[in-house]
Amino acid sequence: MFQAILIEKDDAGQRVGKTEVSEDRLPAGDVTVRVEASTINYKDALAITGKGPIVRSFPMVPGIDFAGVVEHSDHPGFSPGDRVVLNGWGVGEQHWGGLAQRARVRGDWLIHLPDGLTSLNAMAIGTAGYTAMLCIVALERFGIVPARGDVLVTGASGGVGSIAVALLSRLGYSVVASTGRMSEEAYLKELGAAEVIDRQTLAEPGKPLQKERWAAVVDSVGSHTLANACAATKADGAIAACGMAQGLDFPTSVAPFILRGVALLGVNSVTRPVSERVEAWRRLSESLDALKLDTVTRTVSLDQVVEVAHALMAGKVRGRVVVDLATSA
Repeated sequence: MFQAILIEKDDAGQRVGKTEVSEDRLPAGDVTVRVEASTINYKDALAITGKGPIVRSFPMVPGIDFAGVVEHSDHPGFSPGDRVVLNGWGVGEQHWGGLAQRARVRGDWLIHLPDGLTSLNAMAIGTAGYTAMLCIVALERFGIVPARGDVLVTGASGGVGSIAVALLSRLGYSVVASTGRMSEEAYLKELGAAEVIDRQTLAEPGKPLQKERWAAVVDSVGSHTLANACAATKADGAIAACGMAQGLDFPTSVAPFILRGVALLGVNSVTRPVSERVEAWRRLSESLDALKLDTVTRTVSLDQVVEVAHALMAGKVRGRVVVDLATSA
């Protein structure tokens, strides 16, 4: 038996809470992992609160990422005792996820945890940090370097945004952080932001072409925010888009792309090839110093998950929330 957050649904509606689950209920997979840490991401909060159609089948253990130790493996790439990390692949949506003390998954979805990272460290980075690094790699491949100018990070107080600010600053970029909570200005500047702006300057409808302000953008918000970010991107700049916190819509025109040669780079973190995952995690383990990680992270128990998910949906959570499964009773 193990502890898990379980989402159930019937004609009476959705129910979610911590419960004890028998290991024989775990789904099919060739690797069983003793989960030591997971996180509460935006997708997880949508699933737990029922505010988004994230879960595809019930009952479901949410949690789109986890880190832990292999207990049993029929996969040639993994052996008992290996430390592993997982991001994406529909886990927590179609396949039982990481907000539980045990997980059974396909070994092809796992990678080995880089040396020097604990499970708690890995989940402080989590899918948010992994996605932030994929965005930075996409911008680098396009030719964006610090000398090109400022990089805007939208949703900067959130998980992806916080770690993107810290990573970009560490890599030598001048970062403009956009947030809906200007009370977090000191926090964002501690992470390395050179300037903090109110998200309202981007969140409302704007002109399709605006004064050039930044060379590149990491956007986790979408909708009008992404449209305005594109409209103010310098000629031959690029936007790495990875989220939809404001909405799925994209109310703009082709003007920035045709008249300025701006590029919109979509970043899908869910199904990246193993080689890209390994490279992203290698760079994360080398680039994100422990002080910044501590600054953006707080740790909670399994008992607190549902409460935190509701707080996240209400915009009351900053940075990363790690769930300690190793010590959850």
